[in-house]
Amino acid sequence: MTQMSQDEIITNTKTVLQGLEALRVEHISIMNGIAEVQKDNEKSDMLKKNIENIELGLSEAQVMMALTSHLQNIEAEKQKLKTQVRRLHQENAWLRDELANTQQKFQASEQLVAQLEEEKKHLEFMASVKKYDDNQDQDEACEKSRTDPVVELFPDEDNEDRNNMSPTPPSQFANQTSGYEIPARLRTLHNLVIQYASQGRYEVAVPLCKQALEDLEKTSGHDHPDVATMLNILALVYRDQNKYKEAASLLNDALCIRGKTLGENHPAVAATLNNLAVLYGKRGKYKDAEPLCKRALEIREKVLGKDHPDVAKQLNNLALLCQNQGKYDEVEKYYQRALDIYESKLGPDDPNVAKTKNNLAGCYLKQGRYTEAEILYKQVLTRAHEREFGAIDSKNKPIWQVAEEREEHKYDNRENTPYGEYGGWHKAAKVDSPTVTTTLKNLGALYRRQGMFEAAETLEDCAMRSKKEAYDLAKQTKVAQLLHTSIEKRRSKQLKEDMEFPDEKTLKP
Repeated sequence: MTQMSQDEIITNTKTVLQGLEALRVEHISIMNGIAEVQKDNEKSDMLKKNIENIELGLSEAQVMMALTSHLQNIEAEKQKLKTQVRRLHQENAWLRDELANTQQKFQASEQLVAQLEEEKKHLEFMASVKKYDDNQDQDEACEKSRTDPVVELFPDEDNEDRNNMSPTPPSQFANQTSGYEIPARLRTLHNLVIQYASQGRYEVAVPLCKQALEDLEKTSGHDHPDVATMLNILALVYRDQNKYKEAASLLNDALCIRGKTLGENHPAVAATLNNLAVLYGKRGKYKDAEPLCKRALEIREKVLGKDHPDVAKQLNNLALLCQNQGKYDEVEKYYQRALDIYESKLGPDDPNVAKTKNNLAGCYLKQGRYTEAEILYKQVLTRAHEREFGAIDSKNKPIWQVAEEREEHKYDNRENTPYGEYGGWHKAAKVDSPTVTTTLKNLGALYRRQGMFEAAETLEDCAMRSKKEAYDLAKQTKVAQLLHTSIEKRRSKQLKEDMEFPDEKTLKP
């Protein structure tokens, strides 16, 4: 007997079921006919028995049909479970791959964290010597322009917004609001924002400013001095991102607010005017920046007096603007006036005196007035030498004099003019006075223009040595600090003191 498939069994069972049903109906009709014609108990019993057998066959056939349906359901469920098993196997394999990838990424992240920790330590160390590298931008400018390596800077006044801007105004400015002081929370926020910006984390600094600005506008209204201060801070962040258009818009808005709330002759208005002038200056819009700078100068002269150091700072900025426009007569006038203020109010040893002399010498150099520029450079170096080594005599010569003597005797035997003759002078370039190093480079460039190459190399080499010494000194200081910190940690551990006190870092805005 050949094996039948499941579908064939079901089909045959249905056929048998139909036949049995028809046979049952036929038997019932025959039995009813016999009962009406005559009473034949024997045939009647036989028919009843056949009908019972037929009904039994029908019942079994129905059971088979039900069982077949049940088996079909079980088979379908089995196939469904197999499909789910295959899908789970696939998901399991995918999860294994994801786990492996995640583990690799985690290992890479651990390596990156370790690398960043090392970089952080290095950056912390470099930050300790950052103040000795303030002339880095000046060095880059010299490299970009070999024909004119004299340094030009355009200082701004980002820190104006951090100071207390409430000097007592003259009595004639009755409409000016006196006594305004920037809240401590805004000064703290400014420091925090500048810190983030100096790290390049503008994605944190900008939302922080915007949220603070929104809160201030809700609580104090748009026309409030604190809102203007916040606009100034955000503008400086935008300027650092080279978003000059947005920064100019914010500074103009801050200028309008401060003018209305504090008065047109308030120092805060002068600070905003100066920042806006600096912004235009960085974009090369010197003609647009000049009237803003002059207006800031006018305000400061009225409020602070014509011989105040802040007035000298403004004069320096105005001189740089005019210098970029070739207005050398005005440049000399502004620099000379600023120099007089610094020397009379802060003394001849103030760093601003040397910086201003450097700037004025640069102006002379652009006009080809080499002698006047050389005099100023020598004044700066001579003063630095006197501060370090005392009065000048035949045995205590300033570096520029040594350089000129080496130029004069360049064809003589070098042993007669040993390097040690000026090797210690670079100590005079104090680590906190990069202006002296810049002056060495500028005077060296001037000597080089005049064909005095030996003197130029002497000054340039001295500048390089002074910078290296500052770096080495800072490195030694850092090592000492690390050793001190290590000792303190051991003591703290012995005393079971778990509290840590992080160092506060003050960053220049």
